[in-house]
Amino acid sequence: IDTSTICTTILQLHRIDSPYPQLHIHIQIDPNPRKQESNSICVTEKRYSWNQKRGNRFSMQASKQNHYRNPAEKMDRNLYSAEIDQGGRFSVQTPEFGNYSSSTASFSSNGSPISQPDSHSYRPDIYHSPDYTYAAHVSRVGFADNTEDLEYRLRELESAMLGTDQDSMGSYDVPSSWCGTNQTASKTITEMISRGDFKELLLACAKSVAENESITANWLMSELRPMVSVSGDPSRRLGAYMLEGLVARLSSSGSSIYKGLRCKEPTGGDLLSYMRLLYDACPYFKFGFLAANGAIAEAMKNESRIHIIDFQIGHGSQWVTLIKALASRPGGPPKLRITGVDDSTSAHARGGGVSIIGQRLADLAESCNIPFEFHGVTVFGSEIEVEHLGIQPGEPLAVNFAFMLHHMPDESVDPRNHRDRLLRLVKSLSPKVVTLVEQESNVNTAPFFHRFQETLNYYTAIFESIDVTLPRDHQERINVEQHCLARDIVNIIACEEAERVERHELLGKWRSRFTMAGFKAYPLNSYVNGTIKALLANYSEKYRFEERDGALFLGWMDRDLVASCAWQ
Repeated sequence: IDTSTICTTILQLHRIDSPYPQLHIHIQIDPNPRKQESNSICVTEKRYSWNQKRGNRFSMQASKQNHYRNPAEKMDRNLYSAEIDQGGRFSVQTPEFGNYSSSTASFSSNGSPISQPDSHSYRPDIYHSPDYTYAAHVSRVGFADNTEDLEYRLRELESAMLGTDQDSMGSYDVPSSWCGTNQTASKTITEMISRGDFKELLLACAKSVAENESITANWLMSELRPMVSVSGDPSRRLGAYMLEGLVARLSSSGSSIYKGLRCKEPTGGDLLSYMRLLYDACPYFKFGFLAANGAIAEAMKNESRIHIIDFQIGHGSQWVTLIKALASRPGGPPKLRITGVDDSTSAHARGGGVSIIGQRLADLAESCNIPFEFHGVTVFGSEIEVEHLGIQPGEPLAVNFAFMLHHMPDESVDPRNHRDRLLRLVKSLSPKVVTLVEQESNVNTAPFFHRFQETLNYYTAIFESIDVTLPRDHQERINVEQHCLARDIVNIIACEEAERVERHELLGKWRSRFTMAGFKAYPLNSYVNGTIKALLANYSEKYRFEERDGALFLGWMDRDLVASCAWQ
């Protein structure tokens, strides 16, 4: 008995404005199984009748009747409005609603995350349409295996159907074993809904998903959907993407939704413009690049040759300021060689291979009279070997890990532990300096609910900072959040194991990894602090810059968002 499907049907019928005369739910269970004959089963029959009266108030009547049915007998299909297809999907049929089927991700024009069958595109809001679809899997419950659980599920269904109708709830003979827990939980949720505390409801929904309480989770999702909007305040915009992540996780479609979001990326030119807009609107990337460049410039200040290995070169923006700084170095600029490791997202945005970045940097270096070479590497970071990097004997080496290492699978995902393997490989190259820039967030190995809380807190700060720069009704802001941030959020919430690629760690954990690989902390360049402060003067005063424990931190109000440090 898939009570979550039935509950969802009731909740959707409850939302429509037009009158719906009557819905009958016919359920057959065996709460007290007893074998009568070799081929007969004792079944308790309950008939529920739901009527829409006095607006949105509900009433329910239940009747009990014991009878015996031969297993070979065909059930009267007219009593049931549900079908199971060959793929094991459960679809509920009503005269006006049609099929309730499997879902994947999209977002509506008014900002509510909705689910559509086999589609990853952004389509108009059909939530109140008769053709609205929803996901449900069949719960394989053995009737005779756990009768207490069946009774619990039925009571849970009744509670969800009745909602806040306290008058009706008082008329039921609820078993005392269930009343002390589930009814209390239902009352608590009803009180939360009446308070309208969005964050409280979102966390309660995540908690229900974490504990596999699908009925409660679906109930809360139905309450949350009208509250979220991609054009609302920061919490409601973030909530739209986090709710979609919860829907995907509950329906076990997280990986397909994440892949769909990747497949439905905008054109390369559009994506590049969104990434640039985010780069300009918030100082996070600029801060990280300046901090890393300061450490590299300090370590290489007396070198006539420099080789920099950038393990995620992206669009090469980081090296523009460094090339200009090297051009003005007393005694003349050094010979510069950059090895850039490419990634698929940047390649898509560029509309071509990493050689495009090499040519841009070569043109800039030529204009600054700096001898320059570029070597592009089109190998995944987890597959990098020494021979890919073009190391030359005696060449002073700097290695840059900017917003990259968190994508490397660690020991919790792959026994080969590419995250630590890559650090050991770099250590074997004896670099003069290694720079690290990462988001200050703990979502790698944390249990799901704690991961959800951390994601909510972290991205709330990100969305608030974007809100200061880009207007809420700014279509480009919506594009930036959907195409540059939403995919990561859905991945963190909905995916697991190797498919969850967004695996951020706190600086303390990175310190442990670098130390175990044989590195020692490299002193920071105090000169760069003034440069960063000058940068932040162009942004909101709510940004906070701090140097502590041998690292630089950029935060929004009281939340650290990005950390940078150096090693040798």
